[in-house]
Amino acid sequence: MAAYCRVSTDSEEQLTSYTSQKEYYTQKIGENPDWEFAGIFADRGITGTSMKKRVEFNRMIAACKRGRIDLILTKSLSRFARNTVDCLATVRMLRGRGIGVHFEKENINTLTEAGEFMITLFSGFAQAESESIRNNVICGILKSREAGNVPFQYTRLLGYRRGADGEPEIDAEEAEVVRRIYRRYLDGASIFGIQRELEQEHVPTATGVKQWSWQTIHNILINEGCAERKHEERAQDR
Repeated sequence: MAAYCRVSTDSEEQLTSYTSQKEYYTQKIGENPDWEFAGIFADRGITGTSMKKRVEFNRMIAACKRGRIDLILTKSLSRFARNTVDCLATVRMLRGRGIGVHFEKENINTLTEAGEFMITLFSGFAQAESESIRNNVICGILKSREAGNVPFQYTRLLGYRRGADGEPEIDAEEAEVVRRIYRRYLDGASIFGIQRELEQEHVPTATGVKQWSWQTIHNILINEGCAERKHEERAQDR
């Protein structure tokens, strides 16, 4: 018997839930004399809409394929997956190997006849809820931007820093690196060539590392804000 837990954010409240889930299942499995403990698999700060980045989930599935797990306990369908297709595909694969998943909240055991029908029904609700939340978040971000409230990721944005008033201001040293990238590219240098030059001179990226990627330089070059600022600076120089 194994258990799977997941929380979707790293907030303090969610991390408390994450710890509580692990303790709950460790105790629940340990107290049942008919069960042999096969592990607690727990992902934190990971969305349920995709399984690709869920390391612990994939490790659990690998253990199932090796025959080390017979039954999985999990809180609910939304904890297991919010993508109906992925959920059904995983459940069917496990059932084909004689492995069941028990969803406590919905009281569904995938090894029963009615299991798949109920999973399809509840998974659809969970996925719709996830998409609704996502759309609401995106809408909120767009409205905030329209009002002039643009979020800045200072640790990842080269050329700016947070000013004393809390507003973004140009970091002169980093801004020169941005100008250099544009100058070299306009002079005909390739992105790979610019990357090599920056690394040879140990110029740090926005995160402070001295190893540049092609994608990082490309993102700077296609950033409309950087390009517009550079155009204004050229106009002033003329």
